[in-house]
Amino acid sequence: MSIYREYDIRGIYEKELNEETITRLGYALAEEMKTYGDYVAVGYDARSHSPVLFEYLSAGLNAGGMKVLGMGLVPTPVNYFCNYQSFEGITPCASVMITGSHNPSEYNGFKITINKAPFFGESIYAIGRKIDAMDFPVKVDRQVIEIDALSRYKNFMVESFAHLRGMKEKIVYDCGNGVAGVILPEIFAELGLDAKGIYIEPDGTFPNHHPDPSEEHNLEDIKKLLASDGDIAFAYDGDADRIAVLTHKNNIKGDMMALLYAMKMENPTVIGEVKCSQVMYDTLHERGATAVMYKTGHSNLKVKMKELHADLACEVSGHVFFADRYFGYDDALYATLRMLELVHEGIDLDEEIAKLPQVFSTEEIKVKTTEQEKFRLMEKLKLLLKTPPEWFPEIRDIIEVDGVRVIFDKGWGLVRASNTTPILVTRFESTEQAEAVRYEEALNALIVEAKNQLKGEG
Repeated sequence: MSIYREYDIRGIYEKELNEETITRLGYALAEEMKTYGDYVAVGYDARSHSPVLFEYLSAGLNAGGMKVLGMGLVPTPVNYFCNYQSFEGITPCASVMITGSHNPSEYNGFKITINKAPFFGESIYAIGRKIDAMDFPVKVDRQVIEIDALSRYKNFMVESFAHLRGMKEKIVYDCGNGVAGVILPEIFAELGLDAKGIYIEPDGTFPNHHPDPSEEHNLEDIKKLLASDGDIAFAYDGDADRIAVLTHKNNIKGDMMALLYAMKMENPTVIGEVKCSQVMYDTLHERGATAVMYKTGHSNLKVKMKELHADLACEVSGHVFFADRYFGYDDALYATLRMLELVHEGIDLDEEIAKLPQVFSTEEIKVKTTEQEKFRLMEKLKLLLKTPPEWFPEIRDIIEVDGVRVIFDKGWGLVRASNTTPILVTRFESTEQAEAVRYEEALNALIVEAKNQLKGEG
């Protein structure tokens, strides 16, 4: 059951993701999908075992009565895109992306969309329980209809951003040996942009660096290329649904990207997650936008966007979701072109960021724990915050949208349990650097106390 996570299904190939489990997964998913139609689009990332998992999953989907549209090697956004397309009269009612995203190379997983909505949370846990109770193997001859989703996606992007032709800025980018490399160079070439890429060839062993652009050390090579040969830089995770945007002065995080994108939208509704800077929320409000704080996680944000008819959503880690002029999901390649559009229209990214109030923010700081302990630890921490020690900074408010965001006089601190890994994620921000450090030390001390109390309880 440990492979069934809040947002997707994820585990180690062969040890957890084996033929029997994944064939049964396909069979169980088919039962969920059949209500909406007969066809499911399936694609996969660059990991060496992704094509094997495609075979297992397709067999299970076929056994369950679904017809499989095979996309082959594609970015996750192309998989999502297929839910809004028709291929020779065939419109999929669902899609599955086989991807380990930014996890180590032995991992893989499945991101599922049914009836244009993410399949997540209790729905995934219920599928897990159903599969766990199956006592028969599912065998069937696999049948797949191949579709050219990449060309459809490329044509859409080239048509939508034809006005970027003639841009003079030098673009550099790092595909991280992930699947961005199968389509992004073609889009840049078709638009006639001056673009130079590194680590373009998809390679699931990730020989150059880990494909997680939210980690600063993974950006060293693209920063060097930007310094020597570029005006703006982009980097992507393994399945191309997360982006890093770099200028000569800034590494622009997802919340600051949202502020920039929102500049060209009229009174937008923007959804951020609990890790987003207070500067984002306050600045959006000052500009007349509606800003909403919600749970971390791509599935959570997509559902909230539909509910509120929001124009834009973001995560600090680089997931950016556009419903404005797009379909309402996270797409790092589309986000690239929207950022270039801002530059093309004369917006100086560094100048806009320099106008914002200065705050001191930490990166995401990860506290190791276990899958079994992390949620118990959060409950214990919440209890401690109700009656904090005398030395603890004065608490103005506690927001429990996702974990605990503790509001202090001059900033905030966040602690939340990751839904995908055995860690607590923390982040701290203040208008004064010394206070940010103080908030970090205080909350870390309470985390240690919560751990000690759990140990004492056995």
